[in-house]
Amino acid sequence: MDENIDVIELDEDCYISAGWIDSHTHCFEKFELYADNCEEIGYRQGVTSVIDAGTAGADNIEEFFNSIKECKTHVYSLLNISKTGICAQNELADMTHIDKKAFEKMCKKFPRFILGAKVRMSQSVVGENGDLPLYEAIQMANQVNLPLMVHIGTAPAQLETVLKNVREGDIVTHIFNPKENGIVSHGKIKDCVFEAYQRGVYFDLGHGTDSFSFDVLDIANENHIQVYSISSDIYFRNRHNGPVYNLSTTMSKLLMRGYTLEEVIDSVTRKPAKMFHLDKRGRIEKGCCGDFTIFKVIHENKEVTDSTGKKVILSQYIQPVAVILRNEYIKL
Repeated sequence: MDENIDVIELDEDCYISAGWIDSHTHCFEKFELYADNCEEIGYRQGVTSVIDAGTAGADNIEEFFNSIKECKTHVYSLLNISKTGICAQNELADMTHIDKKAFEKMCKKFPRFILGAKVRMSQSVVGENGDLPLYEAIQMANQVNLPLMVHIGTAPAQLETVLKNVREGDIVTHIFNPKENGIVSHGKIKDCVFEAYQRGVYFDLGHGTDSFSFDVLDIANENHIQVYSISSDIYFRNRHNGPVYNLSTTMSKLLMRGYTLEEVIDSVTRKPAKMFHLDKRGRIEKGCCGDFTIFKVIHENKEVTDSTGKKVILSQYIQPVAVILRNEYIKL
């Protein structure tokens, strides 16, 4: 045997997949409103790649880029259309925060780091500006030929308007949120959701503190609406205090509510890689990056909670046990 080859012996009940990708996180530590450490939410939780969902804007994306250079975890970012990023909750209440030239300049400067644009369409973010930030975001994403992730939440930005205007290949996140402006009305999926789903708009989970409901998930399952990507929307508060804790807990919630293990793993590997054009990640194939997540499915009861406080007992859950990352085998 070649002396340069290391042999790793795994337990018989271990699975190995391409390295997990969390397609919606917050890990620019400068902004404490929504922030976390990329290693704590990354490889230490079995996640080899994290995508920060617009914590930084054009004014501070370079600082974010420089802050993660020594990380083991692969870190990418969506660029907030507000140049300030999420330094405050209402980053799009002032439309002068949108600087298209600065946005384009940063996308060109960091083409391998910036994977897309991000706009948060909630009342607490846009203030009195209604749908204007959405239209600006679509123009800016077109300008740099990148996908756009749209956060859906509380009106005045209506879900119907968002889904009608986003492009094929764009991402709508927090898709199973329990809010009145979500995908369910009076127990039924809104027509605009089916239309966008069929048109090729990607639905991202984005669990978060307030954005995931078991009841909405169940109604979506009944109507054959599945998320394309499973993501945590993790930051330090919902990691420490729940209901998120980590990506594997989020994955386990879908595993026990209608998704197969193969579908769950696909939604944290191949699918997010495709969604953000990470051509060398998400698959175990010749020519792809050698990042792997090793995990088990534990057949024990575990109580989990959604964003409404609803508790569910899982009879099995996914637990990462090691990663292979940057040519290193790391036990967790």
